[in-house]
Amino acid sequence: MTSLIGEYDCKVDAKGRFMFPIDLRKQLEALFEKGFVINRNLHQKCLVLYPLNEWEKLNKKLSKLNRLIKANDVFVRKFTGGATNVEADNSGRLLLPKSLSDYAELKSDLKVLGSNNVIELWDKKLYEEFLNQDINIEKLAEDVLGGLNFNDAGDE
Repeated sequence: MTSLIGEYDCKVDAKGRFMFPIDLRKQLEALFEKGFVINRNLHQKCLVLYPLNEWEKLNKKLSKLNRLIKANDVFVRKFTGGATNVEADNSGRLLLPKSLSDYAELKSDLKVLGSNNVIELWDKKLYEEFLNQDINIEKLAEDVLGGLNFNDAGDE
């Protein structure tokens, strides 16, 4: 899977559709035609668009959780509860499910982000607020990446 990158400004029309960015479509290649699963983000008021193959990989891991354990059962239900299959129409537009769009407070201005193996969909204003949060990015980078060996040739 290609690592998806880029930040795109899109418009949501009156029917809740947006034109999928051409550059992201090129990055996805044949995966674009297979469709996506869209769902809520766990940590932010935004949506995550999973290429179908990425959703299937994640769902395979989730299916290994023992649903007789309450925490597992609740997590799977909460995480997959809003998941919805979406496909682009002939014009390359995707329809955003109303309940998910409402959750993420999506208005007419949409920010679409390539984010490694998924695509994030943000209300433009909420995304700008997120970016303007007072976060010490140096400390965050150290906390998240400090233990990784970036000189490891095995990652190539």
